[in-house]
Amino acid sequence: MLFSSGYFDILVREEMRNQPEVDRSSLGHMPVGRWAFDEGVTEVFGDMLSRSIPQYEVMRKSVFELGRQFVLPATAIVDLGCSKGDALAPFVETFGESNKYIGVEISRPMLHAARQRFCDEIEKGHVMIAETDLRNDYPRALASVTLCILSLQFLPIEHRHRLLRDAHENSAAGGVFILVEKILGASADLNARMVDLYHAYKRQAGYSNEEVERKKLALEGVLVPLTARWNEELLRGAGFEQVDCFWRWMNFGGWIATRA
Repeated sequence: MLFSSGYFDILVREEMRNQPEVDRSSLGHMPVGRWAFDEGVTEVFGDMLSRSIPQYEVMRKSVFELGRQFVLPATAIVDLGCSKGDALAPFVETFGESNKYIGVEISRPMLHAARQRFCDEIEKGHVMIAETDLRNDYPRALASVTLCILSLQFLPIEHRHRLLRDAHENSAAGGVFILVEKILGASADLNARMVDLYHAYKRQAGYSNEEVERKKLALEGVLVPLTARWNEELLRGAGFEQVDCFWRWMNFGGWIATRA
């Protein structure tokens, strides 16, 4: 399916203008075999996300602005699959030592990068970056805000309900769970059309057809998205009472779920 590039040219230029130059360029990065969050991915991760997630900064700011309204003193802010700490950082900067911050990650290169980023706060004792396999473990802390930003999709489906139950049980009264995921369309036809638009966006962001295709193949069976409705049902089934979508772009979505 072919799409006019004019709209995407404007959208991508605006997106890239707002991205800080932190990591190396991800252009030319070619995964070999199955996708892994290895050293190569870690080095280009920030640039990769900014080129691969439409409205990336809008999503990040929305997560923080929503989440900050629910932060309670002396509780934890937990980030499940924290990667290099981008979602956790604005909470640490804003609330400082009034809260504890726990980032969990399984990728060794990402763990190293996050620990370097928060080395001063870790030394002071109010940030912890833990090596945790969320398939069989969960950080035990009373959280007013739990973040799960583009992470649940990498967990095997059979573990997702248990993880969300754990998140609910470890949430303070009035606490929230914020979920951002890549998602499937409601039908095969709609999904295919949205994926075509998404791939067109990535090409306008600078990726070649080969790069788009190689990454898609590498992620098959590693990143397993669900429909928006299925994600909402999982959140409600885990015990969260109010569930609402706060951000959506084609085959990406974000939800906030509250505990009474």
